[in-house]
Amino acid sequence: MARAAHDAAIRPFRFSASDADLADLRRRIEATRWPDRETVADSSQGTQLATIQKLAQRWATQYDWRKTEARLNAVPNFTATIDGLDFHFLHVRSKHADALPLLLAHGWPGSIIERMKVVGPLTDPTAHGGEASDAFHLVIPSMPGFGFSGKPAATGWNPERVADAYIALMERLGYARYGVSGTDWGAITVDLMAVRTPAGLIGLHTNMGGVVPPEIDRALARGDPITTALSDEEQRACDQIAFAYKHIAYAVMMGDRPQSLTALADSPVGLAAFMIDLYPRSYEMIARSIDGVPEGLTPDDVLDAITLFWLTNSALSAARIYWENKTPFFAVKGVDLPVGVSVFPDELFEAPRSWAQAAYPRLVHYNRLPKGGHFPSWEQPVLFTNEVRATFRTLR
Repeated sequence: MARAAHDAAIRPFRFSASDADLADLRRRIEATRWPDRETVADSSQGTQLATIQKLAQRWATQYDWRKTEARLNAVPNFTATIDGLDFHFLHVRSKHADALPLLLAHGWPGSIIERMKVVGPLTDPTAHGGEASDAFHLVIPSMPGFGFSGKPAATGWNPERVADAYIALMERLGYARYGVSGTDWGAITVDLMAVRTPAGLIGLHTNMGGVVPPEIDRALARGDPITTALSDEEQRACDQIAFAYKHIAYAVMMGDRPQSLTALADSPVGLAAFMIDLYPRSYEMIARSIDGVPEGLTPDDVLDAITLFWLTNSALSAARIYWENKTPFFAVKGVDLPVGVSVFPDELFEAPRSWAQAAYPRLVHYNRLPKGGHFPSWEQPVLFTNEVRATFRTLR
């Protein structure tokens, strides 16, 4: 009985890295054994030496994790045991009484860090250009194996199980009516939550919609030609998805042999080089940011995300979601709830309206944005905030 009571508890959480861990991080960065420079003039061989050296130099000499730690600890953090695993989450309630509960789900190599810029605008809209009627109570969980959440010690934590846990979390918090929004694995997870049609879920928002017709997705994954007649918009999406399948080596490695990435737990610079090389457009944006070009991200934004992975030693435990997964990344999942789709130009692919309407028969919002990519709440928080508000405005 005592264990059951413990499992039902919501426990406050606070994180403080030890001075020894931060000193060890700096020592390891400074002791990096560097590889030879790439033999090409672009990023076609992966993370470029000059880029990672510049980031490492800032990491070792200028970056201050304590500032980020203070921002994280300034909002309410909690843990709860669900399905035998400890889930960490931020739970930030709006001052507006009629605020709609909203779960924000992240993916890889994301974390709660990528959501911090939208906490204020979504919970306190009147202070950020919105109306009180746009307010949300936010629940931002760390995925199993990521950041401050527990690391599964056995197999079975696939996206379906994460979806079930997120539903249980919202029930545990007493929310009888709520929305969800997801990015990367979070986008897949919120689709799977919607497929389960839990009583409280009223709709979802996504920037990586599961909209690709299954037969097209299978052909693109295999590298087969597409024989279906396509519009120009659909053909462009197919070309982008085919390119993504060829250039996500990180996902292939984690999906097949995650434990062989042990070096990521030993070398912070190795971890950084691996984490920033997602796919070409995302890498190029991050590289420009590191070079000081005004972008949606700053070098310290990038270091915040990497440092959280390092301090929690969660690179490999987070990677195993790829090994566990059997769900198609981009294909239709069978959602029959209201959905809003935001199409950012530097996403893995730009979801055509025709596919979105077919995949989500209750499409309530579709919009193509002028800028932004795979992590829009991190890269373009104003645009992301507006998209979430627009999606749920008619569903409240």
